[in-house]
Amino acid sequence: MIYPEVFSFAQSSLYYAFKNSDGMGQGIVILLFIFSVFTWTLMLEKGISLRRAHNDCASFLRRFRERRNPLSMNEGIADEPSPSARACEAAYERIKILNIELPGGGRRALNATEIDVVRTSLEQAVADQILELERKMVFLATAITISPFLGLFGTVWGIMLAFTDLAIMGKADIQTLAPGVSGALLTTVLGLLVAIPSVVGYNIITSLIKATIVQMDNFVEEFIAKLKIEQISTSR
Repeated sequence: MIYPEVFSFAQSSLYYAFKNSDGMGQGIVILLFIFSVFTWTLMLEKGISLRRAHNDCASFLRRFRERRNPLSMNEGIADEPSPSARACEAAYERIKILNIELPGGGRRALNATEIDVVRTSLEQAVADQILELERKMVFLATAITISPFLGLFGTVWGIMLAFTDLAIMGKADIQTLAPGVSGALLTTVLGLLVAIPSVVGYNIITSLIKATIVQMDNFVEEFIAKLKIEQISTSR
């Protein structure tokens, strides 16, 4: 439990440190605050969308495994939100071009070369979906990397000015040194407050992306496996 007096002391300390910072230090504090808002917004947005994509992929893969015919999910595939469904849709488009429909009705089995072509289409579609899953992650990674360095720069800058003021005064006076040092250390504190939760969020988001990629890769392998089983069954 955070006691009110402790919280009040922290607020007053932060305000005192900010007030005693120079223009550079205050600018860095404002920039770090903007970074904090940006990273939290991005983490929440990506976390929600990736959790939804992960669940959609799991649901689509489960329903696909229940079907013996890999082409039986063509109906309504365009309305499926899953990234795996986009790969499946690309495979269906490629198979349609290969013209496997027989004149008397039914379908012929794909040969080995055609199956390789379908696999290529699936892998290209998966690669496109991976790019979509990883979209904006570079901005989050950049904010995480830059925040501690901005805080360190603000601290070094503030301490340099504090000791310069001390040198001008010509004597070791704690009342001269303390305000500048407190303002200098504020940027490091804020830099760490931005970076630490962002690293945790980044790792969670990265693990969701990896799990979703594994699901899509599993779908590709199972789709191709069912095509090969259909090819063997038809050739007998």
